[in-house]
Amino acid sequence: MTAVMVDGLIKRYGGLRAVDGVSFEVDDGEVFALLGPNGAGKTTTVEILEGFRGRDGGQVRVLGMDPADPANGQRLREGMGVVLQELAVEPFLTVRQALRRNAGYYPRPRPVDEVLALVGLEAKADSRIKNLSGGQQRRLDLGLGIIGNPSLLFLDEPTTGFDPTARRGAWDLVRALTGGGTTVILTTHYMDEAEALADRVAVINSGRIVAEGTPQSLGGRDVGETRIRFGLPPGRQVSDLPVAASSVTASSGRTGTSGGTGASGGTGASGSGGQVEIRSDRPVEVLAALTTWALREGVDLAGLTVERLTLEDVYLRLTGYRSGPGELAAVSAEGDSTR
Repeated sequence: MTAVMVDGLIKRYGGLRAVDGVSFEVDDGEVFALLGPNGAGKTTTVEILEGFRGRDGGQVRVLGMDPADPANGQRLREGMGVVLQELAVEPFLTVRQALRRNAGYYPRPRPVDEVLALVGLEAKADSRIKNLSGGQQRRLDLGLGIIGNPSLLFLDEPTTGFDPTARRGAWDLVRALTGGGTTVILTTHYMDEAEALADRVAVINSGRIVAEGTPQSLGGRDVGETRIRFGLPPGRQVSDLPVAASSVTASSGRTGTSGGTGASGGTGASGSGGQVEIRSDRPVEVLAALTTWALREGVDLAGLTVERLTLEDVYLRLTGYRSGPGELAAVSAEGDSTR
């Protein structure tokens, strides 16, 4: 079943199309991450889904209902939980009072003590909200979002202000919720968070979806360039490697790039300070050549690591970032995305 359907969504502000024909679907029980830079249309899209903002065109269905239809307001609120970036609760309430009050808005809420345990606030249950730390307030945000036992949960930057332990705890909570059938729409600027939690990711830029897919395959991550790094064996030069076609030195600190293909097409080797990085779109062949050479020569490839483009690399490319401090340029996502 489809929990959320968006087809050709448009939102204008004067002459600006903040959301320009956005389309995607979210299945029941799925974690769907909507990523994008500030001003890309991400927040506007989510607010339309939540029923907080109207649209100027396109079709939207949330839990089978049009969020723009006032007749659906109560049913939609009962089936939906929202975790906003900022806490909007009276500061003189205690944590327990805030949860108990919000629980009263729903027909089948979770028990307050259960929610306190889930978000790790048992010890702060009787503390006033104004006395909570920033991270504790974000935990309360999560608690308020799940107290109604929603079918669909919107998480807007849910772990901002969390320390690493609290972040992992929040991730475990999200996984537990989806394991119980809850659908989650996540917005985050943490790429590791999207990769850890999301079943699918969509990147929005300038009001349009520029890529959509699993975190592992977005933008061709699964078939694109691979980086192989290792320490150059003592007494060896980059030009000795089976992937280098021209003389390149590494151990002296000089850098360079191979001028040919070596073990495979589209492969280049460079080195600096004794470290070597090889980029290739045919990593299996390169690794086979490297390890065969190392065994034959009786040398070690110290610190050998193999990695494809990170999700952050792909995200930066899709949203227009070019290498160099603060340098931005338009990039085409053609061939990297489905629209």
